[in-house]
Amino acid sequence: MKIITVANNKGGVGKTMQCFQLATYLAHKGKRVLVIDLDSQANLSSTLGVNVNRTLIPEWLIGDVPFEDIIVPAEGEYDCFDNISVIPSSRHLANLSKLLILSENEVRKDAGRKERLLKLRLTPIKGKFDYVVIDTPPMLGDELIMSLVASDHILIPTQAQDYSIDGLEELMDTFEIIKESENPKMKFSIIPSMVNARRKIEKSRLNELSDMFNVAPPIRNLVEMQESISMSKPIYMMGKRSKGKQDYVQLWESLGLN
Repeated sequence: MKIITVANNKGGVGKTMQCFQLATYLAHKGKRVLVIDLDSQANLSSTLGVNVNRTLIPEWLIGDVPFEDIIVPAEGEYDCFDNISVIPSSRHLANLSKLLILSENEVRKDAGRKERLLKLRLTPIKGKFDYVVIDTPPMLGDELIMSLVASDHILIPTQAQDYSIDGLEELMDTFEIIKESENPKMKFSIIPSMVNARRKIEKSRLNELSDMFNVAPPIRNLVEMQESISMSKPIYMMGKRSKGKQDYVQLWESLGLN
């Protein structure tokens, strides 16, 4: 079971888009996919046809609720949804930090450190899924740190703009700390997202990114990307002339997910 987290401590860079396209693509390939929505906005849950009034993720993480009580099937009109299970989010997830503080003694006995809770909960289900895809909130909080500790591969969508690139430095510092202390096998890929290659400033920033990091093929800022999300229609189902489909095919091939 391979665990992939999509993360960035900045909002509006296309995290949910990446999660949706990745999960549906893997499911289309016949893989059993578990999606975990750790963003209290619950946009990914909604896109996968799941809405809950109150998520049980905090209770599951601290050990009060079993896995079977929080997982639900994705719902959609396309066959790929049949291979996707979801641990959905809701606004209740915003209470996670408070609950972890209140349960500090139990957490220490169970996991040693709260950062290891997600990894601990995912260990017993390794034979049930081929992939786990995790969406995270746009901040360096408990949800993101736990995901870094648990994951094999981190995908970091980022815009080719000054503020987005500057924000990568803080995230990469955290990444290195987690890699050294908790997860030495973790790797990452930076994905230029929502790119307008016609703009000279974005071309310049893409070159800067390529000089600093190993950068994956970019995803362009196209109307069909938003249409894909609004219709819950995976980009791989778009026509042969779809530029968005072309972008994602190149991306999955570069990541070895084809």
